[in-house]
Amino acid sequence: MSFQWKDRYALGIPEIDRQHGKLFEIGTKVYDLALLNDSYDHYDEIMGVLQELLDYTEYHFNYEEELMKTHNYDGIEQQHKDHSFYVLKIKSISSKDIDENQQKTTIEIVDFLSDWISSHILLSDRNYATFFKEKGIIA
Repeated sequence: MSFQWKDRYALGIPEIDRQHGKLFEIGTKVYDLALLNDSYDHYDEIMGVLQELLDYTEYHFNYEEELMKTHNYDGIEQQHKDHSFYVLKIKSISSKDIDENQQKTTIEIVDFLSDWISSHILLSDRNYATFFKEKGIIA
């Protein structure tokens, strides 16, 4: 899966859409690293992108959850659980695994990210966007 932003990912919340776009950009970096089939050691690059992914993901999730809290979104607990799972999954990626089999590990990360995008952004996040639209919070 390549990480190209498509209109179907847009929730109609400009800041959230911008942040999701940034996550797609980071996903593209991981995808590009996964495609490398050379004899070079890309450990530092992979670890750097993973740290960027973790840092930005935590920022994004905090932003989303604060928005949900502000507007009394009743699905916030499930969102928090989903977000926590995602963060723990990123943190659980072992530097040893990356060091021993860079391509396999980056492909697994790409698979996880693509599953996350299709299940979380397209389904879970769409639920709160719909809630916000019904409440008149967003147009």
